[in-house]
Amino acid sequence: MTDRCNFRCPYCMPARDVIFQPREDILTYEEFETLVRLGVALGVRDVRITGGEPLLRRDVDRLVRRLARIEGLEDLSLTTNGFYLKSLAGPLKAAGLRRINVSLDTLRRDRFRALTGVDGLPGLLEGLDAAEAAGLTPIKVNAVLMRGVNDDEILDFVEWSRQRGFGFRFIELMPIGGGPVRGAQHLVPGREVKAKVEERYPLRPRSDVDASAPARTYIFSDGRGEIGFINPVTEPFCADCDRLRITADGKIRNCLFDEGELDLRGPLREGASLGELEALWRSAVRNKGAGGCLDLAGYAEKEPARKMWQIGG
Repeated sequence: MTDRCNFRCPYCMPARDVIFQPREDILTYEEFETLVRLGVALGVRDVRITGGEPLLRRDVDRLVRRLARIEGLEDLSLTTNGFYLKSLAGPLKAAGLRRINVSLDTLRRDRFRALTGVDGLPGLLEGLDAAEAAGLTPIKVNAVLMRGVNDDEILDFVEWSRQRGFGFRFIELMPIGGGPVRGAQHLVPGREVKAKVEERYPLRPRSDVDASAPARTYIFSDGRGEIGFINPVTEPFCADCDRLRITADGKIRNCLFDEGELDLRGPLREGASLGELEALWRSAVRNKGAGGCLDLAGYAEKEPARKMWQIGG
C-alpha cells in the first residue's frame, strides 16, 4: 500500500536520507481494488496488505472494505508493525479484515527503541490486545533474527507467544534491505533456531498446512500453540511458492528477490481494458523464473535496485 514507514528497522530501512515514491506514483484505493478484482478473477484467493507500514495510509479501513466485498476472495489479512493497531483494530475488523500478522523483533523496550528508532513497544503490545479483542484472529507474530542483535531472545519469544496464544514465525534475515544489517555475518539459520527451541520444547510438524506456504510450521508436542520457520536463504522454497506481489506503485513482482517487474499502473491509468490488463498479468506469471531465493547462495553483496520496504517486504 505504501513504501513509507515510521520505524527504521536495521535490516530494512536506513535511519536517514530515505527517498520515498512521490505520492502521485502510489496506487489509489480504486486502482488497488481494480487490480485485486482482476487477480481474483484469474484465481487469486488470498490477499495480504503490506507496506512499508500499511496503517500509515489514511482511511485504510476504506480499502479493506473495498477488498472484503470482492466475491471469490477467501482470505484478507494485513501485516503491520503494530504501532497504530490499538486505534485501528476495531475499524479494520468492522471493514472486513480477517486477521493480522505483527512484526516484533524484540520484547525488550530499550532494544526495541534502539532497533526501530521509536519507543513503541508498549503501544504495540496494547495493539495486539486490541486486535485480539476485535477478533482479528488467529494472530501471528513475526521476528527477524539477527546474529548478535536479538538472537538471544529466541526462547523469550517462544515463552511469550505460548503464554499469549499467538502463532510465532522466525524469519531468516534477507539481504534486500537498505539498512546497516544485511550481511551473512548476521544470518541466523532457521534450522539453528529450531534446534534451540527443541532443546526445551519438542515439536511435531503440522500436517494440515498449505504446501505453498513459506513457513515450515510445527505444533508444540504439549499442544500449547504453534511455531513456524521461514528460511528463504538457507532452505529455499521456490518450487512450491505461488505468491505474487503488487508494489505500491503498481508493479507486479513474482518474488521479493526477483528484480524483474512488469508495470500495471501505467496501462491502468492510460485506460487499458480489463482484457489488456489480464494479458499483462498472465505474461508476468508465465515469465516467472526458477525462483529468486535460489540466487541468494553466498549472500551476494550486490546492492538491490529496490529495497525491502519498496516491494512489500
